[in-house]
Amino acid sequence: MTTTTPSRGRRRAPTRMERAAGKAAALQKPRVILALLLLLGLTSVMLLDGYLRAEVGGDERVRDGASSSKVPDKILNGGPIISFRGGQATTTSVPSKTIALTFDDGPNPTYTPQVLDILEKYDVPATFFVVGSMVSRYPGIVKDMVDEGNEVGIHTFTHVDLSYQSDARIRREMTQTQLALAGAAGITTTLFRAPYSSETDAIDNYSWPVYKKLGEEGYTSVFVDTDSDDWKKPGVSKIVKWATPSGTSGASVLMHDAGGDREQTIKALPTYIEKMKAKGYTFTTISGVLDAQNANNGPQGQQANAPAGSNGQQPGGVTGDQNAAARLQAAHREATGATLYEGKALVVAVAVAEYTVPTLSVGLAIVGVAVMGRFGMMLILARRHYRQRNKRRFSWGPTVTRPVTVIVPAYNEKECIANTLESLSKSTHPIEIIVVDDGSSDGTSEISREAARALGMTNVRVIRQENAGKPAALNNGVRSASYDIVVMMDGDTVFEPDTVRQLVQPFADPEVGAVAGNAKVGNRNTVIGAWQHIEYVMGFNLDRRMYDLLRCMPTIPGAIGAFRREAVLQVGGMSEDTLAEDTDITIAMHREGWRVVYQEHARAWTEAPASLKQLWSQRYRWSYGTMQALWKHRKSLTDKGPSGRFGRVGMPLVVIFQIITPVFAPLIDVFTAYSMIFVDFQAALYAWLAVLCVQLVCAAYAFKLDKEKYRYLLMMPLQQLAYRQMMYLVLIHSCITALTGGRLRWQKLKRTGEVGTPAGVG
Repeated sequence: MTTTTPSRGRRRAPTRMERAAGKAAALQKPRVILALLLLLGLTSVMLLDGYLRAEVGGDERVRDGASSSKVPDKILNGGPIISFRGGQATTTSVPSKTIALTFDDGPNPTYTPQVLDILEKYDVPATFFVVGSMVSRYPGIVKDMVDEGNEVGIHTFTHVDLSYQSDARIRREMTQTQLALAGAAGITTTLFRAPYSSETDAIDNYSWPVYKKLGEEGYTSVFVDTDSDDWKKPGVSKIVKWATPSGTSGASVLMHDAGGDREQTIKALPTYIEKMKAKGYTFTTISGVLDAQNANNGPQGQQANAPAGSNGQQPGGVTGDQNAAARLQAAHREATGATLYEGKALVVAVAVAEYTVPTLSVGLAIVGVAVMGRFGMMLILARRHYRQRNKRRFSWGPTVTRPVTVIVPAYNEKECIANTLESLSKSTHPIEIIVVDDGSSDGTSEISREAARALGMTNVRVIRQENAGKPAALNNGVRSASYDIVVMMDGDTVFEPDTVRQLVQPFADPEVGAVAGNAKVGNRNTVIGAWQHIEYVMGFNLDRRMYDLLRCMPTIPGAIGAFRREAVLQVGGMSEDTLAEDTDITIAMHREGWRVVYQEHARAWTEAPASLKQLWSQRYRWSYGTMQALWKHRKSLTDKGPSGRFGRVGMPLVVIFQIITPVFAPLIDVFTAYSMIFVDFQAALYAWLAVLCVQLVCAAYAFKLDKEKYRYLLMMPLQQLAYRQMMYLVLIHSCITALTGGRLRWQKLKRTGEVGTPAGVG
């Protein structure tokens, strides 16, 4: 082979492959970022949903029995409406024969619409003090509420006792509720009622500063002087009785349209309205009460009663009209500008969370059942497979003794190729070895020849080709093979002396077209290596036992596999259509009617990626290649015969267990962490430990079948916490690549050559 050197002073133009590799590399970073953003987005959605349900940032403390020594007597003994005129607190009472009907804790999708229907029927307005989180979840109800002439006020965003909260939390509770109102109905409000408040004489030294602060910002605080106590569910007659003021007194009446079962309130409301109208009462809103007072006080009083704020600025960032006294008293302000758009964004975000989290919960429940079902199926079938294949009388047929060809595709394998050839030199089965050097630049072919000479191996051929990728290297080896059975292995893998003999015995059955061997992690004495060791023994080899019995093995591992040469040529050789040529050809063989089996006693020791970056690169190639192969062979879903069998049995299993469940499985950890922090730590911990125990049982059984040492299972809890999250990101990365389009060449991982011989690996 002749090589040329670029002329001095001239820069060599990049080859087509180099350009393709550069383009692929340039595309990887954005896709990784998209995968991370998706995980961040899902986490944010969960936190938002938890915040709406008071699971995140919830505070159930309610202050009771505190002193009111610092609260002015005129407030404690005044009316139920507190305004701050010119910075001075002023109370207002409801005029006689007037009812300011108020409802707390809504909106509720069941009861609030019924309340609105009753109010509309009787032509009665009311003031609803709404919880911001509920507004953002049911914006349509609030819009109907406002459109029908009712008034709304703030009841905080998460229904917390503000006397316990910091200034920042108070500001956030108010602002978020204003945004929710802006997004739902296009308005903000100046009315406020504190959760757990009642009459003004209950104001204490802790809550009074809150009311003053909000009053300075333009809010009118509303209390009650007549409480129906409907939340106690005392019966319709008592609700009506307790909501009725004495004599002809006016009243700010409290009822609830949410916060629990409100059927009694719904039944009592028509009776109450009819009773009060019969007594000559009229119904109004809180603003109506203030308007009536201002009308009695004259224009000067109207101006003085305007909500406080710099230059007429109202809560929510909306400027009032100082030339219209009537409008200054209205509680609602039209939301505009940033407030309006931020409010709409909040409503949209909540809608996404309201849809996504329940959907994920259902999906995860299904995934959980599927995963548990898979574990059960794997244990049952793996045990059956082990007992069947290890019976003394079990035989594939006459012992296969004829020579076979071992093909070793190699690209820059200078660290490993000598160890590979040394292990093959000890083979107990007659073999020829073909090393296909795929354009290596590190002297792999020369090292191979020197190693063969040093070992006295006369059965080694080294073929050097232009760099064309692993499938092309394997096809070159198949074309050059002298025998009808070909064994394929990676250039970083070593075989045990008996591996080839064990691997080819199933070919005694004429139906067998390919055999998958038992790949082992050789460099398992690091954390990353131990994680992969667990995955190989449990996730790959236990699976292969199951797939073998179901006759739908999806992949012959590149590290160790054997094929009938006839079958390989029949399906067109190793395809370059996908990144997972091993999965591609395995499925193709199923579709042609060949049987693919697993030979557990044929062991190969491979060097697994030693860094997270290399592991990501390898698993990305595997997962994306598997998706490509499944898509390529999608027509098997509707085929008849062996092809249809794989399409309707094997393909769904691969999609469910190798793509869907791995994508969702890490979210179980996220939900578990969420539940531990915000919901019920003990219950969530027990649930997570129960799942871990099931996995440990499966892993322990897999280790028993493979006669592996159990000490590596100590790494399994950490594997679940860290390794699985990485695999999730890899799969998301692969899905994004599949959706956006992408093509990767044969990726080369950095090798150390530390997997020398099988002996001593434990």
